[in-house]
Amino acid sequence: MDKIYIKQLLESEGDEVKLTEKKAAILVAAIEIFAEKGYAATSTSEIAKQAGVAEGTIFRHYASKKELLLAIVKPGIMKLAIPYFASQVVEDVFGQGNNSFEDILREFIYNRIDFAKKNVPMIRIILQEIAFHTEMQQALKSTFLSEVYPKVEELIVDLQQKGHIKSVPIDTTIRFIITTVLGFILHQYIFSTNATFNEEVEVEHVIDLIMDGIQKS
Repeated sequence: MDKIYIKQLLESEGDEVKLTEKKAAILVAAIEIFAEKGYAATSTSEIAKQAGVAEGTIFRHYASKKELLLAIVKPGIMKLAIPYFASQVVEDVFGQGNNSFEDILREFIYNRIDFAKKNVPMIRIILQEIAFHTEMQQALKSTFLSEVYPKVEELIVDLQQKGHIKSVPIDTTIRFIITTVLGFILHQYIFSTNATFNEEVEVEHVIDLIMDGIQKS
């Protein structure tokens, strides 16, 4: 895990006070151990040992282990990382002036692959804990609805009106595309130990399957 990248990711943009070295070390250690062992099986003493600080130092910054978790996933990932990258997706993918939906889809997939490669431990924490923390669920939902959904909806409506793709409900089309892409990325980059697969070939297979499903025959 790139600790400098993680530290930058967790710092609040616009805040006068950035993360201190000790606080950053605590957060990075928590990310690593939460991702490896899970939140419930991790003790604050383990985090303190890996961070190189006294356990009491953690509690001077965070009232509880739960507060430490939310310090990572809510403001760190949800409020900053996900909105930043969601906005980046909109700019990188939808701001390129691509004429082909396949080109846009390809750009989107590679954008998300790049994000996944840099954030494997954080993504694992989200997957492990999101079912148990409504704060995480709400943050992800509100981010997607405000940052990504409007642009995707606009694109799908335009393609349907032009007769390029099937006229099925917008939500159904978006859900099909997103779950197919995310399923591929999670399997290959988060859960799989197979490092020998041909990324370019696999991405093209995913695009072909999606296009076969939504294109008008």
